[in-house]
Formats: sequence, structure tokens, C-alpha cells
Amino acid sequence: METTQVRYDNKIVKYFAYATIIWGLTGMLVGLIVALQLAFPDFFNDYLGFKYLSFGRIRPLHTNAVIFAFVGNAIFTGVYYSMQRLLKTRMWSDKLSYINFWGWQLIILSAVITLPMGYTTSKEYAELEWPIDIAITLLWVVFGWNMMATILNRRVKHIYTAIWFYMATFVTVAVLHIFNSFELPVSFMKSYSWYAGVQDALVQWWYGHNAVAFFLTTPFLGLMYYFVPKAANRPIYSYKLSIIHFWALIFIYIWAGPHHLLYTSLPDWAQSLGVVFSIMLIAPSWGGMLNGLLTLRGAWDKVRDSVVLKFMVVALTAYGMATFEGPLLSLKNVNSLSHFTDWTIAHVHVGGLGWNGMLAFGMLYLLFPVLFKRELYSKKLANMHFWIATLGILLWAIPMYWAGFSQGLMWQEFNPDGTLANGDFLETVEAIKPFYIMRSIGGLIYIIGAILMGYNLFKTARLGTFSKDEVVEVTSNRNKKINTKGEFWHRPIERKPIRLLVFSLIVILIGGAIEIIPTIAVKSNIKKISQVKPLTPLELEGRDLYIREGCNNCHSQMIRPLRFETERYGEYSKAGEFVYDHPFLWGSKRTGPDLAREGGLRTDSWHYGHMIIPKEWSPGTVMPAYPWLAEDDLDASDLKSKIGVMRKLGVPYEEGYEEKATADVERQSMEIATSIVKGLADKDSDITPEEIANKEIIALIAYLQRLGTDIKSIDKVAEDLDSTQIITE
Repeated sequence: METTQVRYDNKIVKYFAYATIIWGLTGMLVGLIVALQLAFPDFFNDYLGFKYLSFGRIRPLHTNAVIFAFVGNAIFTGVYYSMQRLLKTRMWSDKLSYINFWGWQLIILSAVITLPMGYTTSKEYAELEWPIDIAITLLWVVFGWNMMATILNRRVKHIYTAIWFYMATFVTVAVLHIFNSFELPVSFMKSYSWYAGVQDALVQWWYGHNAVAFFLTTPFLGLMYYFVPKAANRPIYSYKLSIIHFWALIFIYIWAGPHHLLYTSLPDWAQSLGVVFSIMLIAPSWGGMLNGLLTLRGAWDKVRDSVVLKFMVVALTAYGMATFEGPLLSLKNVNSLSHFTDWTIAHVHVGGLGWNGMLAFGMLYLLFPVLFKRELYSKKLANMHFWIATLGILLWAIPMYWAGFSQGLMWQEFNPDGTLANGDFLETVEAIKPFYIMRSIGGLIYIIGAILMGYNLFKTARLGTFSKDEVVEVTSNRNKKINTKGEFWHRPIERKPIRLLVFSLIVILIGGAIEIIPTIAVKSNIKKISQVKPLTPLELEGRDLYIREGCNNCHSQMIRPLRFETERYGEYSKAGEFVYDHPFLWGSKRTGPDLAREGGLRTDSWHYGHMIIPKEWSPGTVMPAYPWLAEDDLDASDLKSKIGVMRKLGVPYEEGYEEKATADVERQSMEIATSIVKGLADKDSDITPEEIANKEIIALIAYLQRLGTDIKSIDKVAEDLDSTQIITE
């Protein structure tokens, strides 16, 4: 064995740690604003109505800020700190490390700017537009290149468990991001998804579920495998369990995405695969949780005295709860109650606030005293933060569970005569408003705890002594010859990082390929319906406005074949209805009613008034007002490009139609504007059709009035048969 001096790069760790705190507070504050908008909609609409801060625009900003800014920076903080020490070498390239840091912050800043401006793809957790997608890809390659080069340059023979999870994270996130981001640009900040309808939904939730798996879970499990033993000063409970945990988790997780699409138009075989593998996920998930908790067996006195371990125990407990609940929610009978409700929101936040938040807090409390060579500024404040954060999680999650149960049960309730007991959707909205207020209080408490942490850690840093390079003497066993006879089967894999990376890639590709390729490649799986035609140019512009304003954050466009849904909304949705939808807009939450059959249900004038002053037309609604839609002129300068791109994607617009599209926009706009003026005649309105015909609101109304109208002529008997077979071309 040889001994050498190594200089660990602590500066990059400090940078990412600071970014974690700053972006964490930012993302949480945006989340609080979003929660308050639902809790006090009249205040935000009447006094603080501002299009760049409307709910539909900043809700995705909250999710992106928490996932990619807060959690992302926490991942890089832990990875850059732990890898150097586990591999006994400095990161391979300082330049790549700092490109990773500054590039990631610029990407986050671009999200902060573009999402409130309405530049969005609408695809959950993947809302950023195509130029930013390319930047994310390049930055992820920089990170992976630096990581793999560091692993190849290591001074230890075997690669520790945490690094397996880091490697799987790198390769899987790369695959997910690239395949989900296939899109054709229309302009600099506008694109259409390569996939359509059912195919787009499957690819998106293959990505969406596994973004949770491989960005919010596997890297944090890697951090757990390093920081829990480090904080407890004990080895991990079971090496063999960690092997089973790792391979089983990354193999099974990738199959579970379709459980987000149960009872939808996705083929049944894909839904069934999602359910089966979701149930199987309990085993590896709880294997990891138990491996972490059992590391602390016999050391509960340390947990009592260590604020770091307290945070990590709660994090592991929240992880166990969330990974039990996830498979539970994938059961069809449970999903029929939970889907589209606030139950799902509660479930997600147990993982986000409990698992990711608490583990990140614990890691930061461990790192700052080490980086700045002094004790934590205030252990009392740290303990106070722990109890405040735990209370905040409970006050956040419990009201949302209650709200979710209430929503699901009220939606399904029937009167003795067979009619819906709560036929007006707003009855369910009114019932859960108190829970939105309670949720806001829980979120505020959680943020107060995070502010205390920020103060505590910055004081620790200010009073401490920081060295950008930590000089240590390390002993290398990289070149030590070992006797491989009788060696445990996994040891050779641990010595070969490229082999481990390739095996991980193969394991995660199996499930994705089996689910996605048949749905995309076999055209007969998604049958076309002859009545379904492409949108008119004005309707296409309206759909893009619907996406820009984030309407899909509150409204679904997917009626499930369940009695209480068909009674409320109309005939259930068919796969063939969405073949021209780039991207799909099925939604994942109903804060407002489903819109799949909205066309023709209300007048043009109703939609006009409802968009400008929602509460006057729907008393009790929490919908934000959109007055700017009636003030801003429709910008159709990209219309020709949009139609051309849609044609390339298979939407059957005739050749040269883009030259006639503008005239069709003007004709349909005037028809709708005239209808609105006639409808508002009894309200002493003095507007004229010419004044409003070119406004954005006209295009949005055109789109809403088109929804579901293509197949309203289908015979009622089709409800009991395979209607896609009856009316296919």
C-alpha cells in the first residue's frame, strides 16, 4: 500500500451548500404563495392579480425550484463531498466542477425567468423549453464526465454503495431527460412534443415517475448510505442488503410509471404492468429504509443527542411511509378514489418535505461544522428547527389527506335516485377550503424552520475558518493484488465502474423498452377515430394559450370509465381522441372540473366573463382571474411555423394550408366575438365585436368550445362497446 497526500476540493461543496439553502428558501416561498392563492383566492385575484404570478404560471416554478434547485443542489453538495472521500482523490477536473455549478445555477435562473413568462411545454417536471433542455443535457454530461473520470482515477479498489446510486442516477436521468424531451421547435422558446396523446402521456409519466425515482430517490439513497453511517460513526447495517436494494430498486422502479395513468386511455396491458411493478417496489424500498434505520440499532442514545441523526431518522421514516403509500395508490380500487385529488399532493409532499427536505437539512448540519472547522453556532436552534420542521410536515400533510379523501368521496357520492349528490363541482371546492388554509399554515411553519437553519449555518460559517483545499494523507489499495478465489459474486462488479455503469443502463432500459416501444411502434395500439379532426388555426393558438397560462395544472382532460365520472362529465375518453395532441393535456389534478367535454356546454359570453371575473360567474371558485387575456392582442406571428411543425408530426393539415390560416383565424374570431357581444347584451356591455375579435381570450374560448365536440355524435351504445373499433377509419 502506498500513502500519498490529497487535496480535497471543499470550495465546490461550499458553493453547492450555499445554493441549496438559498434556492431551498426560494422554492418554499414560491410554494407558500401558491398555497395562499388557493386558500385566499379573492385577495390574490382582487388585489394582487398579476399575470406573471398567476397560479398556473408559478405552480410549475415551485416544483422546478424545489426539485431541481433545492434538491438538485443538495445532491451535488453531497456527491462532491462524499465522492472525494470515498474514492480518496480530488475531483478529476476543477474546471468541470465549476462549470457544473455555474451552469446549473444559470439553468435554474432561466426557469425563474421563463416559467412566469409562460414559456412552458406543460409536461410535469419537464416544463422547460427546448433551449434549456439542451443546456440541461450538456450540463448533465459535464457532471457525469467529471464523476466517471474521478471514479476511474480513484485510489481504492472497490466502489462503495453510495457511488453505485450516484452512477445509476447519472445514466438513468440522462436517458429519461433525452427521450422525454424529443420535440420540434416552432420558435426560439416554443416547441411541440414529438409524441402525441397516449404515447406522449406514457413517455411523460415514464419520465415523471422516474424523475421522482432517479432524482429525488436514488441519489438521496446514495447520500443516506454515506451520511447516516458517517453521522452515527457505524458501518451500514448490511452490505448484502445494499446489493439487493440497489439492483432490485433500479430494475423495478422504471416499470412503475403507468400507475399514474390508471383508468385512462392508456392500453390496459401497460396499466397492469405499472400496477404489478409498483406493488413489487415495496420490497426494495423498505429494504433501503431498514438498512438505514438498522444502522442505528443500539445507538439510539446517539440519535437523542445528535440533531443530524434526528433529521435523518425522520427522513428515512418519511421515505418508508411514501414508498408504502405509492404502491397503495397504484391499486386500481384505491386509485379510483385518490387520482386527481389532493391525496396525491399530500403523498408527494411527505416525500418532498420529509424524505428530501429532512435528509438535506441533516446533511447540511453535518457538513458546515466540518467545512468551517468549528461547532455548530447553536445546537438549540438546530433542535428547534427539527421540531418545527416535523410539526410543519404534519400540519401540511394531514389537511391535504383529509381534503383528498373528502374530494374523492364527494365526487363519487350518489343520491338514492341515482343522481350525483354533489353535481356542482364547486360544492367539493367549498368543502376543502379550510384545509387549504391549514396547509398554508403548515408550509409557513416549515419555512420558518428552514430560515432558522439558514441563519444558524451562515453564523457557523462566518465564525469558522474555511480552507478551500482540505489536505489529507490517504492510503491507496488500488494496485493491491487480491485473492479472488471464493470472492463474493458482486465484488468484481464493484471493481469495474464501466461494467457497473453498463449493467445499470441495461437494467433500467428493459422496463422502459417493453412498455414504450409497443405503444409507439405498433400503430394499431392507438386507433384513430374518423370524426376527430385537427384543430382550426384559432383553436391551435387557443390551445397554446391554455398551455401558457398553465390551465392543465388545475383542469384535466381525461374522463375515466367510472360511473361517477361519466355521469358528471359525459362519455369516457378514447385513445383516438388525442392522436393530434402535441403535447397531451390529461392533467394530474382537478382543482377545477374536467374539460374533456367542455365544448358547447356553456356560451361564448359565459367563458368571456368567467375568464375576466371568475367569482361573478362561478361563486365560490378558487380560479384566478385572467383580465390580460381580454386586453392583449393575439400574436399569431408563428402560426405558419406551428402548422408546418404539426404537419411534420403527422397532423393532417393540407399542404399550403398555412397560407390560408390567417384568414380562417380572422373569420372564426369574428364569429366568436359577435356571439360574445350578443350574449352580453343584457349586461349593458358596450363592447363591439371589432374591439375584441383580435384578443387572446377569443382564441382560448375557441379552443375550449372545441373540446370533446368531435365525438359527441357517437351513438350512446358505444359506451358499452369498444367505441374505437366502431368508428375507426
